[in-house]
Amino acid sequence: MAVEVRLPTARRRVPEALSLDSSRHLVTPGDTITTDTGFMRGHGTYMEDEKLLASVAGAVERVNKLLCVRALKTRYNGEVGDIVVGRITEVQQKRWKVETNSRMDSVLLLSAVNLPGGELRRRSAEDELAMRDYLQEGDLISAEVQAVYSDGALSMHTRSLKYGKLGQGLLVQVSPSLVKRRKTHFHNLPCGASVILGNNGFIWIYPTPEQTDEEAGGFVTNLEPIALPDREVISRLRNCLVALSTQKMMLYDTSILYCYEASMPHQIKDLLKPEIMEEIVMETRQRLVEQEG
Repeated sequence: MAVEVRLPTARRRVPEALSLDSSRHLVTPGDTITTDTGFMRGHGTYMEDEKLLASVAGAVERVNKLLCVRALKTRYNGEVGDIVVGRITEVQQKRWKVETNSRMDSVLLLSAVNLPGGELRRRSAEDELAMRDYLQEGDLISAEVQAVYSDGALSMHTRSLKYGKLGQGLLVQVSPSLVKRRKTHFHNLPCGASVILGNNGFIWIYPTPEQTDEEAGGFVTNLEPIALPDREVISRLRNCLVALSTQKMMLYDTSILYCYEASMPHQIKDLLKPEIMEEIVMETRQRLVEQEG
């Protein structure tokens, strides 16, 4: 029986040129952000002895005269327009409760979903009785944040054919702070799979559909067996996402694709080894720096 033995190696320091976040002002709790009294106090800060101090560990963000600290490790704080991936946890009267990695369960109202077939009409008692036929506990959905309630809970909607119930695929959970905000979070990668990068840190990987069924209304899912090459691509993408999140790299379509290409010389199972993770992420960093430079 073969036994694999791996010895620890000294951690390589990332050169300053490859540190994409070197321009970010990182602080820890108690650090002085500024002594200028002309700035306003935002989230993650407090005033003491006419100094603005950080109350959480994170990156300082400035909007005109407002200073706040965005925590590097936190629950998801939703904003209107965010794309999220969530799991149905409860079916209630005229609404579904959805787990979205935030402090409170999010809400998906019956009036905020497409009816099967794309009908446009008022929701009736029959629709309310058939709610579990549309979405039931355990189902995964993609949606857009429509509103943020005063208590911090999110209201979502799926009134578009690109949102709705998710079929066969694989869910990866990462820190919400690692998902880069982009104009679109739905990507069909050239490697043969697609990803939904949820702003809440839930990432959905699935085979690229050959055609979009516009009659489904977001509720009909394809349950046909997935071919082995597609499953291998999805597994490799999943391990690449784990490597990027372990090395604290921002996740967006370009970084994921570069990491996937850097992982090709290695077997899928070897991508979970710490030294292989570090190697492919370092190569990804170099390509991103060359692209930006």
